[in-house]
Amino acid sequence: MRIDRLVAILLLLQRRGQVTAAEVAEELEVSERTARRDLEALLVAGVPIYAVRGRGGGWRLVGGASTDLSGFTATEARALFLAAGQAATETPEVRAALRKLVQALPEPFRGQAEAAGASLHVDAQRWGSSPIQHRPPRFLDEIQDAVIRGVQVRFGYVDRDGGQSQRTIHPLGIVAKGSAWYVVAHTDAGTRTFRVDRVRTVEPTDDPVHRPEGFDLAQSWREIADEVERRRTPLEVQALCAPGGMGLLRMLLGDRLEVGRAIHDGRVEVVIRGHNEYALAGELAGLVEWLEVTAPTGVRNQLTWIGHELVSRYGGAADVAEWEADAARARRSQGPKP
Repeated sequence: MRIDRLVAILLLLQRRGQVTAAEVAEELEVSERTARRDLEALLVAGVPIYAVRGRGGGWRLVGGASTDLSGFTATEARALFLAAGQAATETPEVRAALRKLVQALPEPFRGQAEAAGASLHVDAQRWGSSPIQHRPPRFLDEIQDAVIRGVQVRFGYVDRDGGQSQRTIHPLGIVAKGSAWYVVAHTDAGTRTFRVDRVRTVEPTDDPVHRPEGFDLAQSWREIADEVERRRTPLEVQALCAPGGMGLLRMLLGDRLEVGRAIHDGRVEVVIRGHNEYALAGELAGLVEWLEVTAPTGVRNQLTWIGHELVSRYGGAADVAEWEADAARARRSQGPKP
């Protein structure tokens, strides 16, 4: 749910004492179904509200109409800000709402509430074709708790090659990348990421986390993800794309596409990243209607081979001869390379 609606519902409950889903829907200009789902999400997140069933029922804050937000326990305050999650960084209005909510909390709870709100970053796009994990990893809650409390963690870890080690880290935040979970941590070797599903044991310590000055979880993850993508897709292709194909190109390539300027004929300069020449040529062959690859030569040669194979398989002998004649004329027109 959106954090601005969450705050609005809580303030509405505080003001009226009891509300129905229909009243919330009318007040917030959303559907009754959305209002009911938001109220249930608050309940599941641990916010101190409860439902009164039957005629004359509705939703109330625990403690009645006199309860205010300063009545939250530490656990409830953390749950509230965890429910806010990624929305805290969406707009200035959302950030302002969170600041007001923090001021309504008792002083001992504010630090952990703010830490909870900043402990999670959501990156919805998966790594390539990585498999979907349907359940959160085993030690996710323990690691996120250490992030919120600001304490170091000792854990057993298995790397991608199966090597086992014991590590002590300064956990700085949790990132959900598609369906995979990572902990971003400060270590003796600098900022590192660890997949939470590879953690085998967790032992929080009482030692405080050393947080790099100016650390921002979302910005740090963008830099990490960009570096990982560069390693996963080291090949860069330069191409020109017709304006009508840009939407399809963005949809198919996502973060692997960089868009440049438009040239004199309206086509747009683009850079496309891929794993290798063969795989990338196969991927781009279906976009020939809109896309002209200009470099590197290896990808252009792969596309030429793909075109020849397609004509050979699906065309007759005359088609093959015509294609080969056209290819020869094209080579001659290009002249010798400088």
